[in-house]
Amino acid sequence: MSVAGPPHPVPPNALDRFRVLSPDRESYWRNFALPGVVWLILFVIIPTYAILAVAFGRVNFLFQPVPYWNPLDWNGGYASRAISGSLPGGEFWPSIRNTLVFVAVSLALCFAIGYPVAYYVARHAKRTKALLIVLLVIPFWVSYLLRMLAWIGLLTPGGWVNDILQAIGISHPPDWLDGNAYSVILALCYGYIPYFILPVFAGLDRIDQSQIEAARDLGATPAQAFLRVTLPLSRPSIMAGAALVVLPMFGDYYTNDLISASPKTSMLGNEINLFVLGGNQQPLGASLVLVLMILLGIGMAYYLYATLRDARRLA
Repeated sequence: MSVAGPPHPVPPNALDRFRVLSPDRESYWRNFALPGVVWLILFVIIPTYAILAVAFGRVNFLFQPVPYWNPLDWNGGYASRAISGSLPGGEFWPSIRNTLVFVAVSLALCFAIGYPVAYYVARHAKRTKALLIVLLVIPFWVSYLLRMLAWIGLLTPGGWVNDILQAIGISHPPDWLDGNAYSVILALCYGYIPYFILPVFAGLDRIDQSQIEAARDLGATPAQAFLRVTLPLSRPSIMAGAALVVLPMFGDYYTNDLISASPKTSMLGNEINLFVLGGNQQPLGASLVLVLMILLGIGMAYYLYATLRDARRLA
């Protein structure tokens, strides 16, 4: 009959490996960020540096871009032309102005239409809440391009929109697709408003009802409770929805191409697309991308500032 001997001691290196994988170590949780860091490097940092290399590069005798990867060899001519042309009176200023105006008006429309919808679904819809949420998500199931093509079908001279306008007595409805700025604005609002409604709905749905009831108990009217409690508490979600809408709008070019295709409604994205894909001045197009990044950087800086300010106020 054999007698079991004493247990073998665990090697020290095995204990070290166990401690490395322990959730109690800070590095354990830090490793979860590694896939995101790799993704950020591959698809954000490297492409951004490639844009810089093209923007500060040159073109050869065949008018093909020659990127300069060494910052010491960079040529600032194209970037200087893009920045100076983006100022008031410059050659790209009309596109910059159209972009700022179209995005601002579209964002205002998204707020005017989307906030009441999100407020109703979050605060008042009871039995139909699940159905309404599904209806809000359905636009994400359809390609943006297909939705814009459907919008074109509605706005053609013989489309439903003009038929309805003629039926109510407007004998000469506008030609929506003839380079009109309001058509582009309506199309931008139609295309991106789901991205505004969903985060606003999520923010409104998380507001504690007892806070609104406390305001009512203190004598506030429904309008005062909304303005002093609901609206301030929903401001972070409004900022998040605005960021989701504004960021793609600034670089949008295909909506304008489909709805207008007119130089007088050209946006910054159309100028970039023209130089990058339709011409022989790719470095200038890359330099306009830098202008776009500057505009978006200013907007994102304000978004971060407002978000941190609201977080401190609500803490």
